[in-house]
Amino acid sequence: MSKEQLEAKRHSLAHIMAAAVQGLWPNAKFGVGPVVEDGFYYDIDLGKTTISEDDFERIEKEMAKIIKDDQAFEKTEVPIKEAIAWAKKNEQPYKEELLNDLMREGTTLASELSSSMIGLPAGISGVSPGKAEVGSVTFYKNGDFIDLCRGPHVISTGKVGPFKILRVAGAYWRGNDNNPQMQRIYGVAFSTQKELDNHLKMIEEAKRRDHRRLGQELDLFTFSDLVGSGLPLWTPRGTYMRSSLDDFVRELRSQHDYQPVAIPHITKKDLYQKSGHWDKFGQELFKVTSREGHEFAMKPMNCPHHIQIYASRQRSYRDLPIRYSETTMVYRDEQTGELGGLSRVRSITQDDAHVFARTKHIKDEVNKIWEMIDEFYRVLGMTTRIRLSLHDPSQQENYLGSNATWQDVEKQLGEAVSKKTKKYETGVGEAAFYGPKIDFMAEDAIGREHQVATIQLDFNQPENFDLVCINEKSQRERIVLIHCAIAGSLERSLAMLIEHYSGRFPVWLAPEQIRVITLNQDEDVVSLASELVNRAKDLNIQATLDDSSESVGKRIRSSEVMKVPYAVVVGPKEVKDGTVTPRVRQDLGSASKLALKIDEFLEKVASEVKTRVPKTSL
Repeated sequence: MSKEQLEAKRHSLAHIMAAAVQGLWPNAKFGVGPVVEDGFYYDIDLGKTTISEDDFERIEKEMAKIIKDDQAFEKTEVPIKEAIAWAKKNEQPYKEELLNDLMREGTTLASELSSSMIGLPAGISGVSPGKAEVGSVTFYKNGDFIDLCRGPHVISTGKVGPFKILRVAGAYWRGNDNNPQMQRIYGVAFSTQKELDNHLKMIEEAKRRDHRRLGQELDLFTFSDLVGSGLPLWTPRGTYMRSSLDDFVRELRSQHDYQPVAIPHITKKDLYQKSGHWDKFGQELFKVTSREGHEFAMKPMNCPHHIQIYASRQRSYRDLPIRYSETTMVYRDEQTGELGGLSRVRSITQDDAHVFARTKHIKDEVNKIWEMIDEFYRVLGMTTRIRLSLHDPSQQENYLGSNATWQDVEKQLGEAVSKKTKKYETGVGEAAFYGPKIDFMAEDAIGREHQVATIQLDFNQPENFDLVCINEKSQRERIVLIHCAIAGSLERSLAMLIEHYSGRFPVWLAPEQIRVITLNQDEDVVSLASELVNRAKDLNIQATLDDSSESVGKRIRSSEVMKVPYAVVVGPKEVKDGTVTPRVRQDLGSASKLALKIDEFLEKVASEVKTRVPKTSL
C-alpha cells in the first residue's frame, strides 16, 4: 500500500471518529483533524464534558458501526460565503473562523496571516496558500456527518482498515494559549491488523522505557516549577552523561582540527535581523529589553555569532577551511503544550560546529563530518539512514536566496551524498531556510526513528554577511558555510539514549560504573572498600561506596535497580586475598566468576570506559 493510500485511510478515520463523537455528544464543536505520523487526531470542543480513556471504547464502538455501514464519502464544492453560512447555522465557530480567514487572506496558515495565530490548512479548492481569492471550498459527507475538508478520502467508510484510539490531550485552538483549549483525540491506524498489533506492542514497550520516568528513577535530571517548564536541571549523574557524550564529540572533532570558540548567550536584535532569523523565527525568540531600551534576544542558534568571529579579520585562502566548534545552549520559546520531558525543551544544548570553506572543499569536509557521525552512532549501537533534505521550489518565499542558487547548492550537496552512498532518500521541503542539508535518522532498540545528526550547506549566510577570503589572485572570493552537529541536541540525544538502552547504559556512559558494598562494618573491610573507590576514581571510573546499615541483599538489589554495571561486595575474604569477584549486570554479557586482583579489575573497567566498548571484558 502506498503512503498516499494509507494517509487517505487515516484521514478518513479522523472523519469517522468525529462523526462518532458527534453521535455521542451532538453539541460537539470541531476544529481540525489531520493525518499525523502513524495515525490521526481531531481537535474537539465539548464544553464542560471531558473525554477520558473510559470513553474510548464507546467512541470505537460508534466508529465500528459507521465502518460496518460502509457509508460513501461524498465530495461537494460550495461557494465560500455559503460555507460560512453553513458553519454559522450549525454552530461550528472554529470552522467559521477558518473559513473567514480563507475568504479574507486566502489561507489559514499562521505564517501567511496578518495575525499571530497558528493555524492548519482547511478545505481549499484549487487555490494556492497566500492568495486572498478563494471562491469555493470542499466538503465531505458520510452518513449524516458533514465536514469542511480538502480530502483525500477512501471511497467509503468500510475501506479504512484496523485502528485504535490511544489518548486524549489538551490543545489550544491553533496552538495559541490565548485561545480556547480543546480536546485532541489521537488514534493510530495501519494497513493490517498485524502492523497495528506490533505498533501497540511497541507503544507499551516505549512506556516502560519512558525517559521521563527513568530519568527520575536513575536520578539524572529534574524539573522545577519555580525554574519553569522545558528548563531541565541536571543532577551530577546526568551531568556526567552529558559530559561523556560531549567529550566523545570533542575527541572526534579534535582529529580534524576543529578549534573551540565561546560566545555570549544574548545578542542585539541587529544580528538576527541581518541573518534573517528575526523575521523567520520571531515568535520563537526570547526577547530582552535593556534598561536603556535596547532590544536583545536569547540566541536561538549559534551560527551568526560564529560568523562574527570569522568576519573579525581578513582571511586568506591559505587559512581555509576554518573549523569552529562549541557546545553551548540556545533558547527557543516553545509553547507550553508542546513541551515534553527532554524531547522538547526551551533550553537546548547543541554540540555545534561551523566550517568556513571554499567551494572546492565541500565534498572533503562533508566526508570528514560524515565519518565522525558514523563513528559516534556505531559506538552507541545505532544504525542510521540518510535523508537529503531539499527546499520546496513551490514555497520559495520561505527560504533565503534565489531558486537558481538553491538548485546549484543542492546539486553540489547531492554529489557529495552520492559519492558517499547510494542508499538515501530525498525530503523535499525538509531543508533549513538558508540551505539544504543531510539528515541522519537513527533507529532505536524498539524500532522508532529519530532525526539525530545533520550536515547543512549554506551559501546564503555568507552572502548576508559578505563572508570572503582573499584568493590566489588577491581577489575577494565568496566562501561557503557548513553547519554540522553530531549529537545534535544533548537533551534530545539523552532522551533517546535513555529509552534506547532502557537505562542500562554501556559502562563508559553509565553515571555510576562500580558500586562497592561492604559486607560488614569491620574497620579493615570499610578501609579496603574506601580505598577501592578512591583508586577507581583515580582511573576516571565513576565509583560509589555503599556502607549503609541495610542488609547486603537489599544493597545489591538497590544496585540492580539503579542499573549499575558492576557491583563489588567487600568482606573479610577480599581483605585477606586482595581480590574481588564483581557482579556484572546481565546485559553486559557473560563474565568470569573467578576472583580478580583489585588492580586487574579496575584496569579492565578503566579500559572499557576509555575505549567505549559495549560489553564486559571481564
